[in-house]
Amino acid sequence: MRRGAGTLACCAGTLAGALLLASSTPQPPATGVLELPAGTLLLHQPLAIPDAAHDLEIHGNPAGSTLKAAPDFQGRALITARNSVHITLANLAIDGSRATFKARSGLPPSDTPFAAYYNNNGILLEGSRSVTIRGVSFTEVANYPVLVSHCSDVRIESVTVEDSGSLTDTGRNNGSGGILLEEGTTGFEICHSILRRVRGNAIWTHSNYRSPRNANGLITGNLIDEVARDAIQVGHATNVRVEDNTGTRIGYPLELVDMAGYAVPAALDTAGNVDKSVYTDNRFEDVNGKCIDLDGFHDGEVRDNSCISRKPYDQYPYAQYGIVMNNSNPDADPLNMVISGNLIEGAGYGGLFLLGTGNLVSGNQFLGLNRNRCTGDMTQARCNYAPGEPALLHSGIYLGRGGARRAPAHDNRIVANRISGFGIARSCIVAAPGVSLGRNRISGNDCTGTR
Repeated sequence: MRRGAGTLACCAGTLAGALLLASSTPQPPATGVLELPAGTLLLHQPLAIPDAAHDLEIHGNPAGSTLKAAPDFQGRALITARNSVHITLANLAIDGSRATFKARSGLPPSDTPFAAYYNNNGILLEGSRSVTIRGVSFTEVANYPVLVSHCSDVRIESVTVEDSGSLTDTGRNNGSGGILLEEGTTGFEICHSILRRVRGNAIWTHSNYRSPRNANGLITGNLIDEVARDAIQVGHATNVRVEDNTGTRIGYPLELVDMAGYAVPAALDTAGNVDKSVYTDNRFEDVNGKCIDLDGFHDGEVRDNSCISRKPYDQYPYAQYGIVMNNSNPDADPLNMVISGNLIEGAGYGGLFLLGTGNLVSGNQFLGLNRNRCTGDMTQARCNYAPGEPALLHSGIYLGRGGARRAPAHDNRIVANRISGFGIARSCIVAAPGVSLGRNRISGNDCTGTR
């Protein structure tokens, strides 16, 4: 993957000298170096990189440069680039003036790219190649601090995102506020960045069903603190590695979580058709939702991740399963996964909801499960679900019949897992009605119940 901006064609000094008046928006050249003036530059319209620009670097002044949205700002993003090649944006700050732009909206229609739906973003890249965003800080961006649509060879490194994202008309998060890559973006890296107080998803890949999948990505070494939706979601993608990320306070603040829209927060989430991907060595604390959601995940690995939630029970009103499979995408069946060495401590319900075939579940620790204290009698509000499957919410590992479509659990290996929690001695590994434990290889699991 290309990591730089290539050879740059002109020096910074003369370009910077013409931009000292904060009342005007800089007009970047098609190639070369643009150094922004020191201080805060109020933008009334986007800083638009010319279409088909190439070998261009835009960076802040050593004394500090901030691009701030003016109250009358109109545009899709403060910085835009389209069909450009070898672009670097580095060492500057973007202030989106979120309080000025209070329009509320939900998610776009299912056939509409996010880039065509949201205005007032931070940086918007479309159809571009070999782009680096490095050392940029974002604060109070109304929608997406970074939105990358149908691009290739993109590196987002050492950025900071704080206090960003908008709301639905009911005052809940709408998914916005973080870094979004969509519509078949390939060859990407998001690394060593910090995202705090994001209303929606912190890091997200997404493509519409009929669009190309995102591919060949690495999400590593990022710190995520307080999101009301997902810390990291890999959506409609292939060959993505999510590794060595840390996070805390997933599913907070409570008033922004969109449970009415079934947007249960997750530390690691999956959507669409996702294969040949690896989630490994990610560590999260205080997960008010699910640890790992594998909806559409197949032919991949989930290894050595942890979600630990040890605070008092009432701190996690939306706590659910530790790891959950589903098959909402018609092209993705829950097959051939390795789920190994993970630590789930303090889930609201069970440790693993297992579907499909050819999966290996080994060496996991599912501890302190069923904090909601479900028993199958449907008398508690949090436990009043699926009366036809009374063991669903209080089993350590539950072999299910299916999710969005039938995918009964069979021909899986479930070995050497340690499982504990309320009532687990009686319901450690359980099969749904019509599913046979005997059609799976189950051995060497250690089950301990607590009262």
